Amino acid sequence: MTSFIQKFSLKTKNIGKRSTKKYLEDALYKNLFKEGGEENHVRKNLNQFLQSHKSAYKWEVGKSLKVLRQRNLYAPALKLSETMEKRGMNKTISDQAIHLDLVAKSKGIEAAESYFLNLPETSKNLLTYCALLNCYCKELMTEKAEALMEKLKELKLSLSSMPYNSLMTLYTKTGHPEKIPAIIQEMKANDVMPDSYTYNIWMRALSSVNDISGVERVIDEMKRDGRVAEDWTTYSNLASIYADAGLNDKAVKALKELEKKNACRNFTAYQFLITLYGRVGNLLEVYRVWRSLRLAFPRTANISYLNMIQVLVNLNDLPGAEKCFKEWESGCPTYDIRIANVLIGAYTKQGSLEKAEQLKERARRSGAKPNAKTWEIFMDYYLQNGDIKSATDCVDKAVSIGRGDGGKWFPKSATVMKFMSHFEQNKDVAGAEHFLEILKKATDELGVDIFESLLRTYKASEKTSPIMRRRIKMENIELTDEGKRLLDVISVE
Repeated sequence: MTSFIQKFSLKTKNIGKRSTKKYLEDALYKNLFKEGGEENHVRKNLNQFLQSHKSAYKWEVGKSLKVLRQRNLYAPALKLSETMEKRGMNKTISDQAIHLDLVAKSKGIEAAESYFLNLPETSKNLLTYCALLNCYCKELMTEKAEALMEKLKELKLSLSSMPYNSLMTLYTKTGHPEKIPAIIQEMKANDVMPDSYTYNIWMRALSSVNDISGVERVIDEMKRDGRVAEDWTTYSNLASIYADAGLNDKAVKALKELEKKNACRNFTAYQFLITLYGRVGNLLEVYRVWRSLRLAFPRTANISYLNMIQVLVNLNDLPGAEKCFKEWESGCPTYDIRIANVLIGAYTKQGSLEKAEQLKERARRSGAKPNAKTWEIFMDYYLQNGDIKSATDCVDKAVSIGRGDGGKWFPKSATVMKFMSHFEQNKDVAGAEHFLEILKKATDELGVDIFESLLRTYKASEKTSPIMRRRIKMENIELTDEGKRLLDVISVE
């Protein structure tokens, strides 16, 4: 066990000379994403690594966890973190804070609270408390978040901007931007130094109440203060705010400042530039930044092609999107169905079902099976064109596949009600019942709206059901007064 721990404690990033019998040939994070960023590929590569019982340096594990979290692949990240700890990797308090966040995102807030309570008292410091606070804020649990913030103050911990930022994000998401100025004043009173995220969330709060001049005052204050330098995120945030407000000229000026701040050629900054130039409708600038990205990153990632093709589709430049897609397709090491889905969606929106079907088949032959999103795109097309049978088949396939993160896929509520409305209008009880059977594979709770629509379908077709009352009771559905009247008509013993 000691030798294993020593392997993890090595700080060097030189992996060129290490034994491939004991270690992976490439760094762990590269191995995980060697077939692209889709979760099923990452899970497969992670399982292969864990089953091989090969070792990894601790920095590799840390980098892998960082990349997995950036890609929202929380379940694989948690599995890696748990397994490496069992194999002897010592966790710092920072590692424990990251693990707590992964537990919350993968297993829920109660599991995260349990993990926190079971930590050694020496590990319960600002890092882990802030990680738990951030979990509460992410889950919009205002009372728990505010109570924990008060406890942090009672413990007289030296607070950074981090907990304040989490609380401000919570208030923004719950529709209470008016609470944010008071937090800013508290930070100033307690001499808590803001960071760029503090300014960004403050600007967002002001923009949510259409106070654009207030946003500009924040930028001016940031410059006058001087302690926090504006970075590219400051100007991507500002450009997004201007774009939302329809102030495209100001948005473009902010994007030019963003480019000046991106001297180090940050990959994510390029992504934001392409997206935001797309939002203001500037196709020439989209292509210019794309060329810059390609020069900076010759081995262009799938995620970049995904973003670029989506922006081109949004700008109605379908020929450009097709050209970009062919470029990606000719050199991609692994076929990414997400990229194909963008073009499939564009084809179906313009009514080119044959092109969409051909691309789906080409992707399948290249090893990329349709995912739930693929079938959702076709479902929308068939639903729009009144082919309810084909649309229902698509729902069935999407439910059977599930989401990429392992969760269950379920159509949007508005989409479900479009189906139910069709069954009502066409007095199609059999179709409605078949549709509900499919939905039940994905959820145990269908809700009152769906069942009352089903009751209206029965009434329209003049059909009865002796078991309907018992069925409604078993589903724990609380009908409206209208629903109860319908049930009395339909549920004939």
